Amino acid sequence: MIPRELFQKIRRLEVRTRGLVDSLFGGEYHTAFKGQGITFAEVRPYQIGDDVRTIDWNVSARMGAPYVKLFEEEREQTLLLVVDVSGSQGFGVRGRTKRELAAEICAVLGFSALRNHDRVGLLLFSDRIEAFVPPRKGRRHVLRLVRDLYACRPGSTRTDLRVALDYLMRVLHRRAIILLLSDFLDMPDFERPLRALARRHDVVALQLQDPVEQTWPAVGLVELVDAETGRRRWIDTRSARVRAHLAEQARRRQAELEACFRRLQIDHVCLRTDADYVEPLLAFFHRRNRRR
Repeated sequence: MIPRELFQKIRRLEVRTRGLVDSLFGGEYHTAFKGQGITFAEVRPYQIGDDVRTIDWNVSARMGAPYVKLFEEEREQTLLLVVDVSGSQGFGVRGRTKRELAAEICAVLGFSALRNHDRVGLLLFSDRIEAFVPPRKGRRHVLRLVRDLYACRPGSTRTDLRVALDYLMRVLHRRAIILLLSDFLDMPDFERPLRALARRHDVVALQLQDPVEQTWPAVGLVELVDAETGRRRWIDTRSARVRAHLAEQARRRQAELEACFRRLQIDHVCLRTDADYVEPLLAFFHRRNRRR
């Protein structure tokens, strides 16, 4: 039984995202992620004008006459939403947490994929696999994914993206669109398994950020508690030197992350908890469409 409050939250989210999909995202998603490959459909007897390169010589030899292969575009695709549910995803000082932002984005992209007749699945991870819902179609299925994301009570507060990447390599046997939603903070090095995954699938990194993580306000003495390790420390945010040091750490960390995605040729989009996600996502779709 879904708690009434959660049901109402999902219902409000469905109404909001349905409008966005109808007016903005449906067509953009289709163009950005339309099928790129072709699959074998059947063979038929050769006809004048057919490309000789399509002749199936094995079938032709068996039948005693030339036959050609026919192909069709891959239209049905698989979208997998891979969402970090570790402790840091509960952070958000203005408006909403990263996890709430992730739920909205998953709803928008899930319904967009549904409109494109794609299948949608969900993987929730921390430093372990918290939940996996195999890809399927249908409105109720997408709503179930959103519900699972809201209702998930992770068994660990820590993060290890490598666990999720290794799991995906084992369970996905056909090419898929994989959207990684995480803040990508304080993780063990994941470049190698991500490189392997990106060779087989279309991977996009959606980085969830809170503005305080880049720029600390001067609010006096603050006790910081690491949401993933529980480690505590005090900082004096009145000090310009301390704030500059924290900002430099964040800038360096972000630069290293962006360099990693560039090396792997993985699309990367930053989405903030204090800002609308519509414009950054649309800009990403437009950039991707121009490359096609």
